[in-house]
Amino acid sequence: MNIITIMLDKKSSTPLFEQIYSHIKFEILNGNYIFNTKLPSKRKLADHLKCSQNTVQAAYNQLVSEGYLVSKQRSGYYVCKLDGILNISNKKNTKINSNSDKSKYKYHFSYHGVDLENFPFITWRRINRDSINEFDQDFFKAGHPQGLYELRESICHYLRSSRSVKCIPEQIIISSGTELILQLLIQAFNESSVFGLENPGYERLSLLFKSNNRQYKAIPLDKDGMILSSLERSAADIISITPSHQFPTGNIMPINRRIQLLNWANQSPNRYIIEDDYDSEFKYSGKPIPSLQGLDNYGKVIYIGSFSKSLSPSMRISYAVLPQELLNEYKENLNFYICPVPYLEQKILHTFISEGYFERHLNKMRNIYKKKREALVLAIKELLPNADISGENAGLHIILNPNNGLTETELVLRAKLKGVKVNALSQYYINKDTRPSETQLLLGFASLSEKEIYKAVNLLYDAWL
Repeated sequence: MNIITIMLDKKSSTPLFEQIYSHIKFEILNGNYIFNTKLPSKRKLADHLKCSQNTVQAAYNQLVSEGYLVSKQRSGYYVCKLDGILNISNKKNTKINSNSDKSKYKYHFSYHGVDLENFPFITWRRINRDSINEFDQDFFKAGHPQGLYELRESICHYLRSSRSVKCIPEQIIISSGTELILQLLIQAFNESSVFGLENPGYERLSLLFKSNNRQYKAIPLDKDGMILSSLERSAADIISITPSHQFPTGNIMPINRRIQLLNWANQSPNRYIIEDDYDSEFKYSGKPIPSLQGLDNYGKVIYIGSFSKSLSPSMRISYAVLPQELLNEYKENLNFYICPVPYLEQKILHTFISEGYFERHLNKMRNIYKKKREALVLAIKELLPNADISGENAGLHIILNPNNGLTETELVLRAKLKGVKVNALSQYYINKDTRPSETQLLLGFASLSEKEIYKAVNLLYDAWL
């Protein structure tokens, strides 16, 4: 090959060597430069393109490092044999839609969000800075499989005082997100175990068990929680429930139903209850009901929690409190798992809890969310007076029945046309044929301001006229 003709754009932000590299690579991939074709020398190509030899050298070096060219001493650069390379020029340029669903809406009643303006950034930043210590040798160690002991100790003290959970630090396992905690629990149980899931319930839960090829049954609920007679007929061994604020209905399980489920678990050594206490920090009226685990005297309840609602969903730190028997199983069969949460994040969170910042933050956020909840309820009563509201005494979402004759699909689509995102309750049913006849929507309010809440409900009023 005598020469390569490339139109170099010296005004482009793309470096000249990269323009040369891209052109030659394109020609090789498209079969225009075949195996063992000799390329022009650096000097010859540089003279032709009116650029420096260093520019050509940089392009050739990159092509050699990626395997498109081979350099032969005192001979020059040659095209390599590229077996199995597809002609990518014929592939359609598939455009990825980077616009999130959220961008379509002015207001999003998301149940995943938290308040965006009151995170203690200054305190968190200071603890972060102070936690980086050149003399801390633990930064260079793998760490304990169950997580930083000091953090487990802080979580233990918090759970005992706020949720009446009976535990010691050795029982706690720290992981990255509730899904990973559940992955560990799934592996801790026998493959023949049958899991009972709330119906309706957290939509990703059934997908998690399905992806692990585990048997699960959808157990219907009444206003008090999982129906005991349906549970007994299901042949489930392990149930996963949200007794403090059922997701998505928002109902709080009374003490009598809790005792019934504990009695069910006590009837067989293979039965367990997974208690997901996902947003128990936020109860707005009356005295908080103790955790189900705090009532358990026989090691039948696995308590799991996270900091997604209390701090931020992006803080992927979750934990489980294992009964002693399961803890022994974990240590014997699953202790090869290394805690996936970085040491620094664990250390920061430990300091944040142990020095009292977490408790003060919760007290502050409880008042803020209470005001937002009241703003939402008042706006609905003013603008949608025929609507029914439930699940408003705890958590960060409510259930709304507009009572206006529209179907769930019509309500969601009309709200979307006005730029408001609402969630149909029916999407959280595992068995679609068990959906109730009444129309219900889930409205999360944590990430909206009080002014935004009123404006959003006003748009819903316009949408549903």
